[in-house]
Amino acid sequence: MNTQLITPAQQVMTNPMTNLEPIRFDAPYAAPAPELVSDWTKGLPIFQGQRMMLRELAKTDAKTLLSMLSTEEVAKFISPPPTTPQGFEKFIQWAIREREAGRQMTFGMVPEGFDHAVGLVQIRAIAPRFSVAEWGFAVGSPFWGTGLFLASARTAVDFAVQHTEVNRLEARAVVQNGRGNGALRKMGAVQEGVLRGSLLKDGQYLDQIMWSIVASDWYQAKAVWESPVN
Repeated sequence: MNTQLITPAQQVMTNPMTNLEPIRFDAPYAAPAPELVSDWTKGLPIFQGQRMMLRELAKTDAKTLLSMLSTEEVAKFISPPPTTPQGFEKFIQWAIREREAGRQMTFGMVPEGFDHAVGLVQIRAIAPRFSVAEWGFAVGSPFWGTGLFLASARTAVDFAVQHTEVNRLEARAVVQNGRGNGALRKMGAVQEGVLRGSLLKDGQYLDQIMWSIVASDWYQAKAVWESPVN
């Protein structure tokens, strides 16, 4: 599983419209109830499910995220992640500052039986008032196919749709990233086209597929997932 994450250094060095890269997991939708937060810029809610917890990243997640997201199979289609625990600590600190500023939210995926995040979901504004946002995901390969990703991604996107003014969510997946494109399709995203040579990776320009979800489509898809017959 892989995603193109935005780090503090990249935000300074790249255009702020740089896109995220999603990953894939499988699970039926059952968004757990969050601990209520009146203003998410003051702190993200904690979503507790039967098999997972979704919460804000903490400094103590750094070592686990390093071990999970730095492997070759995870990093194949993403921009290089931090290479040290200290690098991930800086990323986490930056993510918290960006959340406080109302520019993005980054949730950590914590599987049942674990204390630390093994993946993350990032949603960030790319238009005023959070009306358009990009989202991306990354999770360690030991948890591919467990259902952790899809449950976490749907929960995070649902929270963003309900608690921000977002009307459109965008994601880009490298054409060769079958898991990422499959995940977005399962999320109910619509494929809009191919962006030729839009991602520079290891000296080579890769084509990406543009996917989108608009708020009205999300609510329709959610109604289907929550239907008793599903």
